[in-house]
Amino acid sequence: MIEGRTSIQRFIRGLLAYALLLLAATGCIGADRNASSPKATDSVSSADAPVSDRTFGIIYPMTYTTYETITQDAKEAAESRNVTLLVSAPDEANTEQQIRIMESMIKLDVDGIAISPVNSDALAPVIRKAVSKGIPVITFESDAPGSGRTAYIGADNNATGRQIAITIGQLLGNKGMIIVETGMQEMLGLHQRLEALLEYLNEESSIEVLEVRYNQGNEERAMKDIETMIGEHPHFSAMISLDAVSASAGTLIWKAKGLNRIFLSMGNNPASIEALENGQLTAIVSQNEQNWGRSIVDTLIKVSDGRQLPGFIDTGIREIKQADVR
Repeated sequence: MIEGRTSIQRFIRGLLAYALLLLAATGCIGADRNASSPKATDSVSSADAPVSDRTFGIIYPMTYTTYETITQDAKEAAESRNVTLLVSAPDEANTEQQIRIMESMIKLDVDGIAISPVNSDALAPVIRKAVSKGIPVITFESDAPGSGRTAYIGADNNATGRQIAITIGQLLGNKGMIIVETGMQEMLGLHQRLEALLEYLNEESSIEVLEVRYNQGNEERAMKDIETMIGEHPHFSAMISLDAVSASAGTLIWKAKGLNRIFLSMGNNPASIEALENGQLTAIVSQNEQNWGRSIVDTLIKVSDGRQLPGFIDTGIREIKQADVR
């Protein structure tokens, strides 16, 4: 039990959480209450003993199917801890909505917040505000350095960009022409991936990058971007997607057109694995996203206990090819 959390405070917080559920316009906030006791089969060390009556917020950049895997993993981690999760995201990638959601969670006086910031610089002041009120904040997927956040969960995005370049180089024999589709131009993690990718290809290969486009988190725009690039560069050798939205859009286009070109994507989720099995995707570079949910809950429990943690919790990078899933 956290000191200073009275029954009245928890009751008020519950009412506010319910009120937020009615305000869908602020970003689709949902609560998941897990009140079960830990089971004998649960793998919980004495250092991570189950706790009760904690509320954690998880804020995604947008509502998208790829984040469902992370949410499910987080729910399973919370199940034996008697933890309430408030999971929220803007309908589409939107910095202002993320800020409003953060403000709402600060008013709820939650015990911790995990956020994948659309724009790190813009979110930094509200992250600092949460921290100043005693609410620990961690980031995942994309970091917000200098914001006062306690820790970042995910892989090194510069190293990820280099790995993507190495993988495409191996697939193409370090020559050929590629098109690249990515997500939000202002998102730090995506910027780091792209810059590292371009730098490595320029210095270590003869691969020509024909065009880079940004979908800004919009699947319709991603579809249009990819179809346009395919039409304007009919002799391209391969496509790289650096975000989940372009991975999904590209998979649909590859399937519809029956394309027999190399397609390298980011992200380990059921849809991507299926596309890999079916031949739409050639390879995936994963940051082990399927484990982020548990890591988020475990880390928030530790930081809300006041435990000292490293600033970077590395989830690692993994290359998955068709042979690995067949």
